[in-house]
Amino acid sequence: MKFLNIIEILGIMSFAFSGALAAMQRKLDVFGVLVLTFVTAVGGGTVRDVIIGSLPVAWLLDLQVIATITSSYFIALFFSKYIRKMRHTLFWLDTVGLALFCVVAIAKGIQFNLHPSICIALGTITGCFGGIIRDVLLNEIPYVFRKDVYASACLAGGIIYFAVYYILNDTNVSSLIAGIIIMLIRVGAYYGNWRMPDIYRMDQSNKG
Repeated sequence: MKFLNIIEILGIMSFAFSGALAAMQRKLDVFGVLVLTFVTAVGGGTVRDVIIGSLPVAWLLDLQVIATITSSYFIALFFSKYIRKMRHTLFWLDTVGLALFCVVAIAKGIQFNLHPSICIALGTITGCFGGIIRDVLLNEIPYVFRKDVYASACLAGGIIYFAVYYILNDTNVSSLIAGIIIMLIRVGAYYGNWRMPDIYRMDQSNKG
């Protein structure tokens, strides 16, 4: 397997576990968990492929993706009692999936000769959309629409990606470094309590 294929499979696995865990936390039945597992895992990649016109979308042509999602689903069900006790599990799965999906989408944008700014936007959309679908189906406000540092981590990682790419002209190294940067930003934001500016607090301050 190529390096980017391995990254994408790992990203699919991370988001699949993320969807399964989120569903189990809301006590959905086994079918509900399956649906959340599937749509979280393929949501971002599906949107990516539709946007760039890569049809049929990748997971329809690759049984390995289906096997990865199915395996993740059954593993999550089997170890559900232990997974749900891990307080930060969802954060870590979401962070890994975000980083991996983002860099794979950027690399795919380069293959389609898209402008760097469009590639970064594509990576951000791809990284975020699986989580958006998951949260919407669970009737929650998605991470990306809150004060959490989420999409901005992808934007920063995308800029680093092209900085490295223009120097080394190597998508594998660029993907590795950018993915690490995205995860470090997310971890720093989570444990350092970094937040996006609160425009509503600013409005209240101005009124005062």
